[in-house]
Amino acid sequence: MKSEKILKATIKKGEKHMKIITSVMVVLIAIAFAGAALAVPPGRTVEFPGGGMGKVVFDGKIHADKGLKCSDCHTKVFPMRKTPGEFKMADMKAGKNCGACHNGTKAFSTSDAANCSKCHKK
Repeated sequence: MKSEKILKATIKKGEKHMKIITSVMVVLIAIAFAGAALAVPPGRTVEFPGGGMGKVVFDGKIHADKGLKCSDCHTKVFPMRKTPGEFKMADMKAGKNCGACHNGTKAFSTSDAANCSKCHKK
């Protein structure tokens, strides 16, 4: 009798742990899919205000076609989500934000006026 009670209590405790594990897994999967939904899929773009030069259009496909993955920039250079605020050209020229790669070595330079229209669209 005593061993039967112990077995039932153990099973009940195991069921409780499985419910907790299942709940945690559901939340983790939901977070993973929410993050994926924020990615810039092929054919879609993200736009940022660009001041007098015109809006800045980011196209993830252009970067993917160059062999880059989202994780190359996110979260090393940028957070996973589009953040409000302005990007300053001076910061980019100092190697921050897009300028981390667009420095004339890894990718075209943000300092070269001939490249402005590659990002800025009127």
